[in-house]
Amino acid sequence: MPELPEVEALAGFLREHAVGSVVGRVDVASISVLQTADPPITALQGRDVTGARRFGKFLCLDCGDLSLVTHLSRAGWLRWIDDPSPAPPRPGKGPLALRVHLFAPDATTPAVDLTEAGTRKRLAVWVVEDPQQVPGIARLGPDALDITADDLAALLRGSTSRLKTVLVDQTVLAGIGNAYSDEILHAARLSPFATAGRLTGNQVDALHEALRATLTDAVARSAGQDAARLKGEKRSGMRVHARTGLPCPVCGDTVRQVEYSERSFQYCPTCQTGGKILADRKLSRLLK
Repeated sequence: MPELPEVEALAGFLREHAVGSVVGRVDVASISVLQTADPPITALQGRDVTGARRFGKFLCLDCGDLSLVTHLSRAGWLRWIDDPSPAPPRPGKGPLALRVHLFAPDATTPAVDLTEAGTRKRLAVWVVEDPQQVPGIARLGPDALDITADDLAALLRGSTSRLKTVLVDQTVLAGIGNAYSDEILHAARLSPFATAGRLTGNQVDALHEALRATLTDAVARSAGQDAARLKGEKRSGMRVHARTGLPCPVCGDTVRQVEYSERSFQYCPTCQTGGKILADRKLSRLLK
């Protein structure tokens, strides 16, 4: 799933390449992605692209007084097409969900594609006058890049939830998902199962420092990358996430995994849990 650094990079890419263009035809290949009907998607046609912004993990393309907002969910992505086919796409065929044709200032006619792999379609698109009209944006907590150590301490205070759960809750803190929460917790040397409200002051400071360092480094590495290379850049910077069975680059211990029904997370026992192996529900079921 694209998280804060990748969505920030996609917004930057659109600011560089799409701003100043005029929206041409908008092709909807999957009607299920549209979450709004008024204004209609066709209302974007003929409008100038004036900006691109990020709200947590939501990507917003500003077109005058309307905004095209998307949440890429787990398997969605954005592609820039220099020479798109003039023929409308066939609905339901392939990963393409939505294509926005553009008339660029240099007289070229590129397009922005929103795609989604797999069979579970969760990519969502809204056309709104104000991004705050998107329910998910209205519910967002403070942005992870803007929060101070004191603010983070206040958010965690009294929470009985596991630390991993708090970090990925967008209503608490916006922008962090499964991958970067693994990396942040590893850098802070904290267990994913630690109770958020029981962290010491030093642990909260370590968490804030790791959060800032991990995300700012990822944003810096992603900046300037074209959309096609962002996924590879994200994977190359990971130390524990998606590295189950490999050695931890800090201590050499084996990176472990906890798996749930639809997702999993990774951690280093030596760096994060004092050597303790966390309970894995899938493994527990197999041992019964």
